[in-house]
Amino acid sequence: MTTSFVRPFTKGVPGVAQRRSDPPAGPDLGPRPAPAAYRALADQLRRQVLDRRYHGGQRLPTEAELSSQLGLSRQTVRRAFQELVAEGVVYRVPGRGTFACEDPPKYLRPNGSIEDLLMISVDTELEVVDPPTVRVDVETAGRLGLDTDQVVGVTFRRLHAGRPFCLTTASVPLSVGRGLLDVAELAVPGVRRRMTVLSVVQLLAGSPIAEADQSITALAAPAHLADHIDVAPGHPVLRIDRVYFDADDRVLELAVNFFNPDRYSYRFRMGARRR
Repeated sequence: MTTSFVRPFTKGVPGVAQRRSDPPAGPDLGPRPAPAAYRALADQLRRQVLDRRYHGGQRLPTEAELSSQLGLSRQTVRRAFQELVAEGVVYRVPGRGTFACEDPPKYLRPNGSIEDLLMISVDTELEVVDPPTVRVDVETAGRLGLDTDQVVGVTFRRLHAGRPFCLTTASVPLSVGRGLLDVAELAVPGVRRRMTVLSVVQLLAGSPIAEADQSITALAAPAHLADHIDVAPGHPVLRIDRVYFDADDRVLELAVNFFNPDRYSYRFRMGARRR
């Protein structure tokens, strides 16, 4: 098992309300901002490759062709291709063009900050499995440091290009979770949305996430994972647990995540400690 801390690059998170004495119930999540042009193009091309519109080894349109067809700059198209190359969706051959890879790629996104975790909704979808409910869970309550054995929990899976790659159970204290029970976007199983539970928890708590205590473990897949992330029981999976804290060291959420390693790759950029 490995343990690490995930911290934000800046203090606070844009769009998150300041601390308040009574957290709001049923926050208005509002529309999400449109992704950058290169990300939108990368999403479009990625889906076309995964849908086999471009089969393995087939050449994609050139930078010049896409720039002309879509009214985008060559730099925007080039950056979209660079992102897809890094993910293993396509490969480039100098002087010949850009080609679709043979095998479907794994989901790949940097995870070096709280902001990175919140940005996962840009190119993935959340699908509710079990809506928020009050649950008796002594172990989880202990990890949250609560003086009660009750928590509010919600279970969901995350999909990239229509393929599930992660099953998550997020648990929060009752003080925050009562509001989670009223969030309409999480009330119906099977509905998919581009959102994160973590962003909702921040709104309900009235305080942004300041850091996370993270542990990573490899284990054999429990039986209940099979239908959710397409892994056979006993198949190796990646388990990542994160406990989120605000700036006052208050525990806001425990998220237990199981990843299908055939569809997900964890990438973390490390730097030297400043003296």
